[in-house]
Amino acid sequence: MELEILRHSCSHVMAEAVKALWPQVKLGIGPAIEDGFYYDFDKPEPFTPEDLGRIEAKMVEIVKADMPLTREEMTKKDAVALFEKMGETYKLELLKEIPAEKVSIYRTGKAGFLDLCRGPHVASTGQIKAFKLLSIAGAYWHGIETNPMLQRIYGTAFADEKDLNDYLNVLEEAKKRDHRKLGRELELFDIYHDEAGAGLVFYHPNGALLRHILEAYEKEEHLKRGYQMVITPHILKGGLWQRSGHMDYYRENMYVFEIDDQEYAVKPMNCPGHMLIYKSKTRSYRDLPLRLFELGTVCRREKSGVLHGLLRVRSFTQDDAHIFCTAQQTKDEIKGVLDFVFDAMALFGFKDFKIEVSTRPLKSIGTAEDWDRATRALKESLDEKKLRYAINEGEGAFYGPKIDIKLRDAIGRYWQCATVQCDFALPEKFDLTYVMPDGKYGRPVMLHRVIFGSIERFIGTLIEHYAGQFPLWLAPQQAVVIPLKSALEDYARGVAAQLREAGLRVELDASSETLNKKIRNAELKKVPYMLVVGPREAANDSVSVRSKAEGDQGVMTVAEFAKKARREIVARVVAAA
Repeated sequence: MELEILRHSCSHVMAEAVKALWPQVKLGIGPAIEDGFYYDFDKPEPFTPEDLGRIEAKMVEIVKADMPLTREEMTKKDAVALFEKMGETYKLELLKEIPAEKVSIYRTGKAGFLDLCRGPHVASTGQIKAFKLLSIAGAYWHGIETNPMLQRIYGTAFADEKDLNDYLNVLEEAKKRDHRKLGRELELFDIYHDEAGAGLVFYHPNGALLRHILEAYEKEEHLKRGYQMVITPHILKGGLWQRSGHMDYYRENMYVFEIDDQEYAVKPMNCPGHMLIYKSKTRSYRDLPLRLFELGTVCRREKSGVLHGLLRVRSFTQDDAHIFCTAQQTKDEIKGVLDFVFDAMALFGFKDFKIEVSTRPLKSIGTAEDWDRATRALKESLDEKKLRYAINEGEGAFYGPKIDIKLRDAIGRYWQCATVQCDFALPEKFDLTYVMPDGKYGRPVMLHRVIFGSIERFIGTLIEHYAGQFPLWLAPQQAVVIPLKSALEDYARGVAAQLREAGLRVELDASSETLNKKIRNAELKKVPYMLVVGPREAANDSVSVRSKAEGDQGVMTVAEFAKKARREIVARVVAAA
């Protein structure tokens, strides 16, 4: 039995249970989703965590009764009459949107609960073996903020109890790794200032340092791989965004404003600015491929309901690059980007990936021929690299198809990371050219690509992947020096200064807390090394080294510890996640 069918059936049973407990509730929709299902309900009073237990108990009764789930077809007119009688206003809205003359309903038992549904479902409720309701959230009807706010209950279902328990254990581990929780505890960032508005990130010193380390690595790697760094403005005239197509296809996600009767927009993407740089002078075939790289901050009007920690914010920085190349160079450049992605991700301990090729959406620019050429270039590049991929129909960017790469983290979850988009349309719109060997003008292909993606999202991903325990080279605070008593504070301060001179990020804990409390505080902050100094260490220019990951490391001279730490940093050793 397919999990999707099982979960869809479980959402049907949940709706039946809710209606049995609260007959006045109106039903929204209840699809299967990745890892589970949900159902939206219009209920005047909010559901409580205790209500989830009541709903689950009622679902168990329905499952134990092992009643058949049967499909019935009826005309849309009869369905409208049926759901009008039932007072199910949201089902009536759904019926208006269905073009077919006949619709299907599913019924529990002979005269039991029924719901408008395309199906399919399991044959009987008794086939649902293992399920759990997980959480309650708000959700606008159809995802539109001007529509009524409904209550969404999320759940999951599996074929057996073992799979369910394994999944619930992953959820528990995910709670411990939640980057929003760890971000506060490790003083990395916050996004909770009412005065600033939702979805805007404030990096605290530790978070700003982590971000600096990641960006320094990226700059170094891009320069090694033949990219040139550029910086473009945050605001550009509306006419530019009109020409690029963003005003037609992306305006609802843009911040648009007017000054002196001139329309401007805060950039949601970096590509138009990079095209202006390309057009700033005549380009020759000898200049191609031209790889322009920018750590570009963009702003997007995300709906408040989709904001989620660092993973979905309104202002973020992309490690964005645009590669301008000839048609003959396209596949080699795509494969070069793929190599870059896998080299970078190996550095952070990511070994497993999902790859998708997203094809032309309904709203798009460019010719069918160009879309076919672009899609073929992406697929053939993956084929030649012997990389497996799935097709994600209709989910490409409005200007071109793309490859999306999702990383599998330490507890098995997948995160969106790198993207490569192949674009024939925007070079045409902006009349980008290069001089060919015969002196004629050719049209370059434009590849849009990111390696980390959003720096914010990648930091959130790393926090959860490592559970906040960063490898030494990434850790904002690499070591803390802990004197046994205040009389040793001057020596401890000297140790910290000596290690900083050696290039390490070191703090001194000169508080009046006990030794055990200081060690505990350092462990809670997930500092990789604790360096305890007592009278013996002070007499021998040494430190007693304790590793967060491996425990007691013994006594070393300050110089020996500095050398050991530097080796680990230079090797960029990946910590156990």
